[in-house]
Amino acid sequence: MLIQTRPGETGTAAHDRLYRTLRTQIMHGELTPGAALTLRGIGRQFGVSMTPAREAVRRLVAEGALTLSSSGRVSTPELTNERIEELAALRALLEPELASRALPRAHMALIERMQKINSDIGETVARGDAVGFIRTNLEFHRALYLRAQAPAMLAMAETVWLQLGPTMRALYGRLGRTEPPQHHRMILAALRAGDEPALRLAVRTDVTQGLRMLAT
Repeated sequence: MLIQTRPGETGTAAHDRLYRTLRTQIMHGELTPGAALTLRGIGRQFGVSMTPAREAVRRLVAEGALTLSSSGRVSTPELTNERIEELAALRALLEPELASRALPRAHMALIERMQKINSDIGETVARGDAVGFIRTNLEFHRALYLRAQAPAMLAMAETVWLQLGPTMRALYGRLGRTEPPQHHRMILAALRAGDEPALRLAVRTDVTQGLRMLAT
């Protein structure tokens, strides 16, 4: 995928598009844990110079999406069990609160959209498409959380998703899924019923159960 500089586009804009592309790839698990990256390799892959590649990597290291060793090696994180537990705990704190804040604005159109996304998740499972599964799973959650009207809290949740992306790819392979996450049905049922305690429980269980399995 080339990030060609567009006519009239500044170097800053080209760097920002590269950053967002790499960020999305990492969040969706397109890169496995411990995958090495080089500035030269990024430049060749995306058709950019070293400067936007360096700036994009710098931002992603700051967000915890990439790690930078003392020797200058850049790679995706290989999370320890303690780090997985910490990030799972953050999801358990942030996402039930986002869901709760979204509930008053979770009208039928949203629930129907989330039901459609959940069907799409089922199709990715049937294909054995790990990246598609992670992408549509996050889309399911983001569709709800956007209704919370809590942008700072959602940004924090997305940073956690970003740090977990490669690990989620590894988790998908371990779980051997054959259907969409069962707790999604519980989330949808709680939304239809307007049941906040059930919604909080379903979201908390959904976002932590698999991660904690990976950490055992």
